[in-house]
Amino acid sequence: MIETNFKFTKKDKVIILTGAGISAESGLKTFRDNNGLWENHRVEEVATPQAFARNPEMVWKFYKQRYSQLEEVAPNPGHFALKELEDFCDNNFMLITQNIDGLHSTAGNKRVLEMHGSLHDCYCSKCNAAFKMKDINLNVMVPKCSDCGGDLRPDIVWFGEIPYYLNEIDLLLKNVNYFIVVGTSGVVQPAASFLYLARMNGARTIGVNMEAPENMMFIDEFHQGASGEILPKLVKLWIN
Repeated sequence: MIETNFKFTKKDKVIILTGAGISAESGLKTFRDNNGLWENHRVEEVATPQAFARNPEMVWKFYKQRYSQLEEVAPNPGHFALKELEDFCDNNFMLITQNIDGLHSTAGNKRVLEMHGSLHDCYCSKCNAAFKMKDINLNVMVPKCSDCGGDLRPDIVWFGEIPYYLNEIDLLLKNVNYFIVVGTSGVVQPAASFLYLARMNGARTIGVNMEAPENMMFIDEFHQGASGEILPKLVKLWIN
């Protein structure tokens, strides 16, 4: 039986942070599957600016595989529960995700910050022109920019690069009533620090995950299990 100590009002400012766990429930492989290896390469070897400069063909092969996998998956009940929560909170809601699969938007969420980028997007490494993956030729080894001929790269925040929206997130964390983490390990920085910052700014904190995250000490109420099973019930308790 799911129980909670919290009841939300439409005036409450609610921030969600999601990680790989919620996408894994839709069938997407997590970044650390297969002991962190992809075709005998460490994931870090195909997810850095240095790797792209050294071997763009290998990097594109990796991300083409990840992009093609999106055709096989769909949002799960956890995603749709967060859409229901956004409908209730309206402009007082924000969803920050470390995931790059776009499943939150597919589920209908509008207020989403993809801090690690999106598999649906790419841009030119030379002139920065932006493109949608669906609009470029993925049959070539390294897709080229139609504006300048430069190499396109996936619009993904790689190791060693600065995540997107950090200034916006910092402002949001200073004025939040409930901060909810879903499917995160509490390890990857800077996202792992958001929970602490929200709590220090007075937010009540809630966690939903298969296992207790590393930053468990900053969570007021923790629900262990699959987000697709727990979130639909929790959201109804929070908003009804």
